[in-house]
Order: sequence, then C-alpha cells, then structure tokens
Amino acid sequence: MRTCCIHPSILSADFVNLQSELQRIKTADAVHVDVMDNSFVPNLTLGLPVVRRIQMVSPVPLDVHLMIDDADRWAPEYAAAGAASVTFHAEAARAPIRLARELRSGGAGAGMALRPATAVEPYLDMLGELDMLLIMTVEPGFGGQSFLDVTLPKIRRAAEAIRGAGLPVAIQVDGGITEETIVRAAEAGATVFVAGSSVYGVEDPEAAIAGLRRAAG
Repeated sequence: MRTCCIHPSILSADFVNLQSELQRIKTADAVHVDVMDNSFVPNLTLGLPVVRRIQMVSPVPLDVHLMIDDADRWAPEYAAAGAASVTFHAEAARAPIRLARELRSGGAGAGMALRPATAVEPYLDMLGELDMLLIMTVEPGFGGQSFLDVTLPKIRRAAEAIRGAGLPVAIQVDGGITEETIVRAAEAGATVFVAGSSVYGVEDPEAAIAGLRRAAG
C-alpha cells in the first residue's frame, strides 16, 4: 500500500450517472463506497445489488464502508461481491475479531471503523486482525461536514500503537478531507484518505486527487 492513498467517496457523486462518475476518478487508489441503512446512521444510500454492479464497472478497487446495523450478518456478503476491502463499524459488530477473519477468508481486506467519540484503546489488541483502521473525522451519515480536529490525538495514538507492534495496518480517515486538513491528518499518522466533495465537487476530479496527494506529502 502507498504511504498516501486517495479514496474518493461516491457519496458526493451523481448517483444517476455512477458509471461515468467512476471514470472521473480512475487515477484514484480506490473508490470509497458508503453503504448506509437509515438505522445505524440517519441516512439511506445504496445496498448490495448496487455494489455488485459498481464492482462490475469500476476502473479502481472498491473500498466498502458499512454504516449499517448487523454488520456480522452483512459484511461478508460485500466481500463475496468482490470488494477489495470491507470496513464495518466496531459499534455495530457483535464479534469483530471473528468478522475480520471472515472478511479476510472471503478475499477482502478487513477494516474496522470508529466514530469520533469511540475510544481506540479497547481495540488496540485486535489490530493484528485488521488491514485498516478507519477513524471517522466527522460523525458518520452525511457528506460535506467539517473535519473534527478533536480526532487527531486518536489518530496519533493508533499510529503509535501500530508502529510499536510493527503491524502493516493502514489508518484511514473519512470526513472533511481537503488539501488543508489532509496535511494535519497525515502528520498525525493517517495514510488512506477518503475525500468526497473536495474531489467530486470540483470540475477536474483527477487534478483534485493529485492535489491531495501532493498536500499529504
């Protein structure tokens, strides 16, 4: 994995023209696919049938972020659909270690997400079961929110724990990522950056992706 990966979020894309919207970000490292169920978060986006179709036409791998209840039941289905990585929320998983192992056995990278107010310390012992730790830098559920600097110390603690254990675990951040905030997140230890409106909200998404990579160093 690169030291700086940019994953544009299709939450900010034109849902009527998803195939062409995917082509606009073909220089990205992956596409971040937000699955919301109007229960775990107060929004409803898309589900498994649409993700299967996106997988068929996407020029880049799928990074699926499940903001749903009953992650233990549904997350493996997204791995089976061909997603390169599947991230479930710690707050929505009954058996996170078992689920992470099931995702890996299904051929997907295993990611676990934490809301801004969820402490990372209770999960440090299971980092070896993960390929990626997603630290939400906004409250999950809606795009276009402002970056929460209060999450930076948590990113630093997670990065220190990963380095100390010598683990190949990426730290992803999601929410409010711009050319300004990506610098702070990268300095704290994040390596994978989800960007929605700062990529899809401009005329040239590929130039925006390149700009984010430069800013992250």
